[in-house]
Amino acid sequence: MTQSTSLPVILEGQVSVAAALQSPYRDVQVVYVRTGRDDRALRWLEHRAREAGVPVVRKEPAEIDALADGTSHGGVIALVGERRSVELADLLPADRPAFVVMLDGIEDPFNFGQAVRSLYACGVDGLVLRPRNWLSAAATVARSSAGASELIPTAIAETAEDAARFFQSKGLVIACAAEDESVTVDQADLAQPLFLLIGGEKRGITRSFLRQADLRLEIPYGREFRQSLGVTAAAAILGYEVMRQRKKLG
Repeated sequence: MTQSTSLPVILEGQVSVAAALQSPYRDVQVVYVRTGRDDRALRWLEHRAREAGVPVVRKEPAEIDALADGTSHGGVIALVGERRSVELADLLPADRPAFVVMLDGIEDPFNFGQAVRSLYACGVDGLVLRPRNWLSAAATVARSSAGASELIPTAIAETAEDAARFFQSKGLVIACAAEDESVTVDQADLAQPLFLLIGGEKRGITRSFLRQADLRLEIPYGREFRQSLGVTAAAAILGYEVMRQRKKLG
């Protein structure tokens, strides 16, 4: 497991903070809770913090607001260390066909978080990202992913092509969403070991990766519609179809 230089990060909201306390990929330094708040969910969070040896400190509402970027924190924030990544090989499970996804070129942290949320819910084994400093957007990503970004194992690759070469050498089928020479997701075999690239809406997928891909996937529509789906919807559909096919096989 690798770690960049540790820098303080603020996570906001009970769901994000609870996920960070559960995660092996980030150290939680302190949890700040608004004075006057006392409910069952908060007591559970305080219990988890004590189990992890993390102090819980009461602060006035104005102090919480001053530390937070947003206003939807609900009176709970945490000071945490930088997110740790793992090696590409660590994303490969030993007991089942792998399902690894790379999200590339997604500019909006909310869309990124929403995509991670869907993929994690669909059982993705791990996430691959290119080097990028998401530090300033950590609170948005964690909140929009409902904490999934804190829980999903994540590795770094310099390029999508580098990641594809590695996973191809490990026997994974390299797949991406594309219109030309594609097969619809319900007709493709997605139960086999799979590395799936989902590109952003602006940059899309490079020609070099398309040449490298073993499988090009198309999401079928229910009517004539020439526009592509947004990355959050595409991630949800692709992730669900992989999950559906694998559950069907038992």
